Amino acid sequence: MRLIVFDVDGTLIDSQAMIAEQTARAFTAEGIALPDADAARSVIGLSLPLALGRLARTDDPALIERLVTRYKGHYRDTLAEGAAGREPLYPGAREVLDRLHAHPETILGIATGKGLNGVHRLLELHGLTAHFTTLQTPDHNPSKPHPGMLLRAMAETGAAPHETVMVGDTTFDMETARAAGTAGIGVSWGYHPHAHLTEAGARSIVHDYWSLEAAIEEAIGA
Repeated sequence: MRLIVFDVDGTLIDSQAMIAEQTARAFTAEGIALPDADAARSVIGLSLPLALGRLARTDDPALIERLVTRYKGHYRDTLAEGAAGREPLYPGAREVLDRLHAHPETILGIATGKGLNGVHRLLELHGLTAHFTTLQTPDHNPSKPHPGMLLRAMAETGAAPHETVMVGDTTFDMETARAAGTAGIGVSWGYHPHAHLTEAGARSIVHDYWSLEAAIEEAIGA
């Protein structure tokens, strides 16, 4: 048995443009200076309240709640206007997920800072709902890099830490894996520099999806 847990934004889905757009609209509505692109990328992967609070440099719960509400409202508006094609899978993701899903000893999971409704929407959009057995989000877990998402995924599936790997594009993913006692594989096409992923504890770094299966086998076996 092996459990492969994927992050979503920056790992499976190229959602940077959508995230940046909704963040900018929320900040503008509150009269807050827009964060630069590097700062915005640095918090992708955290739960939305934590990410927006860090970007706004505030711990004021009322302001954070307003930012979250505006962000989600603008996001819903964008979807209502038709956002098809704006949240694509990264090249090769579909083929690799299909093969992993077909592997008799493999269970797939999600651990993400995105809300559960958003995860369901994206999986349905891309026809991947049946691929994933366990879905872990901030709706019922602490934000990364707390290990709660991986610990819960393992508890739900019966996987042990040595049978589990976290695949992600941020240091938060690698720190989560390390805290949970699992392997972490970093992907270089996402939002954090791959050198930072190595420093955060990544077992290896892959530069395209076609290299991922070999990295998984090296980390936790076939």
